[in-house]
Amino acid sequence: MASRFHELKVSAIARETPEAVAVAFDVPDELKEAFSFRPGQYLTLSAEIDGREARRSYSICSAPGEATLRVGVKRVADGRFSSFVNEKLAVGDVIRVMPPEGRFTSLVGERHDYVLIAAGSGITPMLSIAKTVLNHEPDSTVTLIYGNRSTDTIMFREELEDLKDRHMRRFSVIHLLSREAQDVDLFNGRIDGARIAQLAERGLIDLASADGIFLCGPGEMIDDVSARLKSLGIDDDRVRFERFTPSGDAPKPRPRSAAAREAAEEGVSIEIVLDGVRRSFPMGDADANVLDAAHRAGLEIPYSCAGGMCCTCRCRVAEGDAEMAVNYSLQPWEVEAGFTLACQTRPTSKRLVLDFDAA
Repeated sequence: MASRFHELKVSAIARETPEAVAVAFDVPDELKEAFSFRPGQYLTLSAEIDGREARRSYSICSAPGEATLRVGVKRVADGRFSSFVNEKLAVGDVIRVMPPEGRFTSLVGERHDYVLIAAGSGITPMLSIAKTVLNHEPDSTVTLIYGNRSTDTIMFREELEDLKDRHMRRFSVIHLLSREAQDVDLFNGRIDGARIAQLAERGLIDLASADGIFLCGPGEMIDDVSARLKSLGIDDDRVRFERFTPSGDAPKPRPRSAAAREAAEEGVSIEIVLDGVRRSFPMGDADANVLDAAHRAGLEIPYSCAGGMCCTCRCRVAEGDAEMAVNYSLQPWEVEAGFTLACQTRPTSKRLVLDFDAA
């Protein structure tokens, strides 16, 4: 079942930087199919930390077919889960893991030219994509622009160098460092739209002919680079992104509409379809969204970030009407097709049916 957690044993932990580790899991044979994945997807991990359950999504850095299933975890300020993984998780520990999810994936199979733009731990899904493309598309090329503070904060540095050595003509890496001077001035500083445009002007990257441009990192970087790409005439359908956090100037959750307030005050009947099973529960004025109402009713539905970014709680409105407080992950076509995020969904009708099994 897509929403079910499985207990996996930690088989290895490798220190990548002073702030980041790569965690490998032992996947038993009976779960191999459930944990098959596409490059760029993520795992949702769950653990009890200080007596409370905590969840967090981390991108897979392995390529499909590799012997181990690995994720990269960088410690962030006030990050309860990332601190737990970096400081307390040990080889042999068992942790709850949800099967792979996510749509931040490449089109493996034919010839493609990819531009990957990552900052910090945003390299994790990019590593999986790069390895997969280079290993399975002998004529494809990958250009990686990777931003960090300094050399010692570069995650998977040796693995990237090895990949470059094995695919010298098809894989190029440009390191941008914000707190360590490099010989080329253009390579000093953070990734932003202006710098990406400069790299293109100098012929270091080819945006115009790229089949896919992938962005992964902080919201501010993604917003700025995406805007510049659009101004350069890059079609939206060639740009894919996965953000870790909203940008600093991201819109605040919109207030409840009059219809949502009225529905909440009167009470709403919620029904969910998950793994072929229907479950019902009430939602009242005290519940901020469908996820909160499900929790109060003791029901488990898929979720991870609970902030509208990871898309783990994506479902389709099968009956009734609803609005979202924020949306950082659903594409416009998905919203038009009736998809919503349970962690942000507020009913505007007295009855709401959400289908988590919808494709």
